[in-house]
Amino acid sequence: MANEDRLAGHLMLKKFRLLLLLVFAVLLGSSPAACAVTPVDVVVEDWAGVLDLNTLVPAINSIEFHSPTKVALYTYNGSTADNLNEEVLRFARTEHPEWISPDGQKWADGLFIFALDPVGRHVGTYMGEDRKVSLEQRDDMQSAAKDLLRDAQWTDGTIAGVRRGAELINQPWYQSAAFVITSWVIGAAAALGAGAWLTVRAVTRAGSRKELERGDRSYASVSMDLDVTELNASTIPESSLYGSSVLEKHRNFRTRYGAATELSNRVHALTPKALARRSSLKLAREYADAAAELDALDDVIADSNALLNRASTWPTAWDRQLAPFRSDLAGLEQLLSKRHGQGGSATAASLRFFRDQSLEEVERWTAQLAGGTITPETALNHLRDARSRLSNLLKEHAEAVIEGFAKTEREAKLMRREMENAQEGTDRHDRRTYEPSILGTVYPSYYFFSVPAFNSGLNTGVGSVSSARGGGGSTGYGSSGGSFSGSGSSSSF
Repeated sequence: MANEDRLAGHLMLKKFRLLLLLVFAVLLGSSPAACAVTPVDVVVEDWAGVLDLNTLVPAINSIEFHSPTKVALYTYNGSTADNLNEEVLRFARTEHPEWISPDGQKWADGLFIFALDPVGRHVGTYMGEDRKVSLEQRDDMQSAAKDLLRDAQWTDGTIAGVRRGAELINQPWYQSAAFVITSWVIGAAAALGAGAWLTVRAVTRAGSRKELERGDRSYASVSMDLDVTELNASTIPESSLYGSSVLEKHRNFRTRYGAATELSNRVHALTPKALARRSSLKLAREYADAAAELDALDDVIADSNALLNRASTWPTAWDRQLAPFRSDLAGLEQLLSKRHGQGGSATAASLRFFRDQSLEEVERWTAQLAGGTITPETALNHLRDARSRLSNLLKEHAEAVIEGFAKTEREAKLMRREMENAQEGTDRHDRRTYEPSILGTVYPSYYFFSVPAFNSGLNTGVGSVSSARGGGGSTGYGSSGGSFSGSGSSSSF
């Protein structure tokens, strides 16, 4: 009976697809044929001096539009605060009044303008009323160019933007994304429904097994070293500030190990079918995280014993304490050289000076430890102070970054909140993990502001502000535009 039901379902699905194809054929057959014409004219006003005309002009001349269209390209060097729409209108009124309709209120019919400000980092698209498209489609044209423009590929970005404009301006209805998507969704929904369900279950099952394997590796390591961990803990000096804090963490080590054991038993009792459930994936991830944190903690206990008692393995233990700080110092230049990183600011100079100074100090502390002129406790104090100083410098630099990107106090507050969330480990894009070091055990995760956390906050902050701006989008023509209401908009990249 089940086989007959499946066969009937397949037959119905085939008939449904055939009916859709017939409907599409009728609709397409009754539609006007699409026109494909290259630009009737191409005007290039490269006042910014960033376009390669030998590459640009032939490429634009070969692009096919749906209707005969004049293409105008305008670049100029402005600023972040500029309104590109207002500038394009000013330029047209001054240099190319033929770009404007006879009544002075719209862009001329048959015209498509692509504008670029490489300094202020704005891109805009404008068109006559007979070439008018929606705001979403104008955004689409601009977005087609942005990846290239962000890499300073001005010529290729301009070509990409014009090409997308040619696809969307006067696009026949049956070529629109909405029509294509709706049509295929209707035809494919029934066929894909079951497949999607099976795919989700397969992906969930694979994720559960991956988390289970991760948990098993950490749990096996902890179990194998259980006696050694207890021995290391028994000889950590309680008189040490760091030793006593690590021992405090160790006191509930056995309890947490027992909880991890219980999680392990529950996860391993799941059948392959049960592993495909989301609740099982959540349980497996909980087990893996618990085991991984225990595995990191037993390493910290071993390092505390070796370093504070100056055992033979203390140099290795000390290197592990330095690792997070060294990683931060190594990542500073990449942070400062990225877009919006404000690498030329005074706070950036302070960070670079601190980095160079700290690299020398790390070597000095290590030599002093080896020579016995400072205690392990003092060395850890030096490291703590240095990381605290770096945190303060990063906070100061965050303000410079915010000042450089935010245009309003509201945007500054939004960026500041994202930076603070990143430092505190509450950034929604940042799954903060336990730092396997003595300082990471003694101090909470938000005590030190790391370079990865700064990067996370910067990326999230810029993204949040850009989203709040609507991609930096603007449709108005500013105070000098008067009653001009031509179709067009600009956005930041």
